[in-house]
Amino acid sequence: MYPKAEILFPFPVARKLRNLRSEKWAELVDRVSNLPETDPDALAFILMMIRINNCLKCYSGSYKFMRGCEACSIQGVQQFKGEDEDLIALFEKTKQALEAYLAGEGPAPTGVLEMQFQAPATEDGDED
Repeated sequence: MYPKAEILFPFPVARKLRNLRSEKWAELVDRVSNLPETDPDALAFILMMIRINNCLKCYSGSYKFMRGCEACSIQGVQQFKGEDEDLIALFEKTKQALEAYLAGEGPAPTGVLEMQFQAPATEDGDED
């Protein structure tokens, strides 16, 4: 019934964003879309797109969800209110923040779901 929609930006959609802006944007998309999804540059691109698309506000039944992730991502990139240099700078800033976090030198990036897990209590009531 609905186009393909996921909870957060699906990385395979990145390739479909290539021709939406300038050659600099196309080069960035080419570079990151050929990386494994777990590469820090790919993760930074995914996080940037989650923020641009406002994925955390999307839910089953919403207009964005019904349109699907590809259409939403295309619209988000096309309607970005800035020059291509601003969009690429946003990627670089996201990448720096993510790298700092992964190195233990910065806070967790905002705009992502944060989950905290507690260790299960042991039989004597103490936590591990």
